[in-house]
Amino acid sequence: MNATRKGKRWAALSLAVMLAVLAGCSKSNDGADPGGGAAGTAGGESAAGSPSAGASEGGSKAFELWLGWSATINNDSLVQKYWREKEPGIDVKLEATQGDAATALNLKLNTGGFKDAAIFNRSETVKSAMNRSNLLQPLESYFDMPDKYPGLASIPKTYLERMKDKDGHIWSIPTWFDQNPDDPWPGWASNGWFVRTDVLEKTGMKKEDLTTLEGIETFLKKAGEVKDESGKSVIPMSLLMDPNDTISWNDENAVLSAFGVTTGGAAIEKKDGGFVFAFDDPNYKAAYQWLNKLYREKLIDPEVVTNKKEQYQEKNKAGRVAMNVGSFWNIPTSVWETLDGPTEPGWYYDVIPFPKVAGVEQIGSNTVINPNPGFDVYVSKNTKNLEAILKFFDYTLQPKPEQQQVVNEGPAGLYWDWADQPLGKWRFIDENYKKDRNSGDAAQKSKVTPELYMASSYSKEWYPWWNVADVDKAGAAKTTQLTETIGKMGGVRTAHSYDLVPTKQGGLWEKYAPELENIRKEYRAKLLMAKNESEFESAWKSFRDALEKRAHWSELKQEWQESYQADIQAHGEF
Repeated sequence: MNATRKGKRWAALSLAVMLAVLAGCSKSNDGADPGGGAAGTAGGESAAGSPSAGASEGGSKAFELWLGWSATINNDSLVQKYWREKEPGIDVKLEATQGDAATALNLKLNTGGFKDAAIFNRSETVKSAMNRSNLLQPLESYFDMPDKYPGLASIPKTYLERMKDKDGHIWSIPTWFDQNPDDPWPGWASNGWFVRTDVLEKTGMKKEDLTTLEGIETFLKKAGEVKDESGKSVIPMSLLMDPNDTISWNDENAVLSAFGVTTGGAAIEKKDGGFVFAFDDPNYKAAYQWLNKLYREKLIDPEVVTNKKEQYQEKNKAGRVAMNVGSFWNIPTSVWETLDGPTEPGWYYDVIPFPKVAGVEQIGSNTVINPNPGFDVYVSKNTKNLEAILKFFDYTLQPKPEQQQVVNEGPAGLYWDWADQPLGKWRFIDENYKKDRNSGDAAQKSKVTPELYMASSYSKEWYPWWNVADVDKAGAAKTTQLTETIGKMGGVRTAHSYDLVPTKQGGLWEKYAPELENIRKEYRAKLLMAKNESEFESAWKSFRDALEKRAHWSELKQEWQESYQADIQAHGEF
């Protein structure tokens, strides 16, 4: 199971998920605005993005693609060899980012930019940095050439329209989008409440007893009396407070959802004709009051704030925790996917409905199904390999349900094939490929595939990791079962226009979003660990003061409202 395919596709749309502002990464153009757009144009290319010499010559068969993330690269992998020798006949040389992506992008743009093309998670901050660099070329004309680039022409127009700047230019090739925006794939919903059923049985309780907060508290108190295999008392409840998480992607969101707070998408919900931001929802405070109560009663892991991810996961693997709240990817899924039966504690993890909270009629959305592109491919205005770039992405973006599988593993019949019928179950047919692919060793995996599925698109009609015919372990099926169950619990919805409001370039959100995240992380720990109710109230007041003084909260919301109105005037509301 590929954990990288979890719900990160919409995380970049969060109001506070943005990378640290890339100060200084823009190269001055002395007020010039070639082609009427912020990103400039290729030498000899018209502002409308008409084909440059590089595109018309047709001799280019290779290009370099810079990945906006760290990865183990082997540019002679079997899948890349297929691309080079068979289809689409392009030699794609990959370069991974070393270290922090924001720092790497800053450095790259200040030293002349990338050679040919770069692919990054969709982010307003990355987009802004790229546009300001004056190193890109416009691409809009290539999406309207169905005879030459049918794959690019098949991109749903609704995505492309939202990408146009004020002059009609499009500065990236969108990838990793749903082929059917009106009926999208539900995604890897993973935020929930997970109980160890073996511990539940030892307490004498059943799942039906865990439908309310009171029932949860009763279970946690009883679970604290259960001993694990080493004779230690079981930790009643835990969650991962990852320093790298965001407002839209963190384990606390499972608790906030139960209290009716929306954290998915942009962490905004439309209620009673207006908008409620997560930090302003009264139940945001109530949720942390409840967590603080559990912490003071020693029902939450006392090391929850300081646990490293490895420590948290090791405790789960060793059977030290009775209940987890948050994403099942963090537990992690390997504690059950590697099992054939009840031989380890991980076998007993199961999801329960979000517990009912008094006064909450509808749980908050923690996952927003965003069919819009999750990645962008930027093309250097100085590339001499434009035709190779366009030809490759025209291939990866063919609107076939199985195309992400083809891009990731090669075509059917080569290293994998259908087990029964097309768009049915599939299995690997090359044992050597399968061995390296599933080895768990990044170096071995890189010998067979660069895992560039995000260069393609996806479809609800067929999703490969829900249709594997051969699973080595019985526990491997549990992850799909869990995500399908969570997806029906009410915390998942499709994106609305207010989830996709672009950040104003050079505006307050771009300036203060990093500080907003710093404040959230600083005060979530203070709120959770407050020694008494009085200290909690003091921490809450300090949190609200910090939002205003350090992050200019009221001004941020005003700017968002203005950006929202401008966006719906340009693109409509949905």
